[in-house]
Amino acid sequence: MTMRIGQGYDIHRMEEGRPCVLGGIRIEHTHGPAGHSDADVLLHAITDALLGAAALGDIGEHFPDTDPEFKGADSRELLKIVAGRVRDAGWGIVNIDASVLAEAPKLKPYKAAMRQSIASCLGISASNVNVKGKTNEGMDAVGERKAIVVHCVALLQRTSS
Repeated sequence: MTMRIGQGYDIHRMEEGRPCVLGGIRIEHTHGPAGHSDADVLLHAITDALLGAAALGDIGEHFPDTDPEFKGADSRELLKIVAGRVRDAGWGIVNIDASVLAEAPKLKPYKAAMRQSIASCLGISASNVNVKGKTNEGMDAVGERKAIVVHCVALLQRTSS
């Protein structure tokens, strides 16, 4: 049995008045991640973890932020495309584990919905997706509420050669 682990990371500035979309779920908050697409930092990190595990490059190669086609793009749709490319390359998605670093918003009320949204995009069970919320204890740009960071790992299993 061949397995691979991929690591994903993303960071976005938080901007007042921007929608806050994390894991495909709209969260009520005064600030949201800034970016070319919907800036869903959680889905971007998952996308990169999957691409890394399958040795298919990174999110910027597949969906460049210089391409007007992806302006305001729904990151759920981009993740679905990548999940298809990972499967086409002969890999099955085993599980996802992500840590969201932000002082605010608090994620606890949204985590179950985020897990289900991510699982739906990937075609896997929500029991194979984990999302953790962490703070930076007031330190650095995350602690000062200027940025949001996500670290993620994805495990893939070979389904064909």
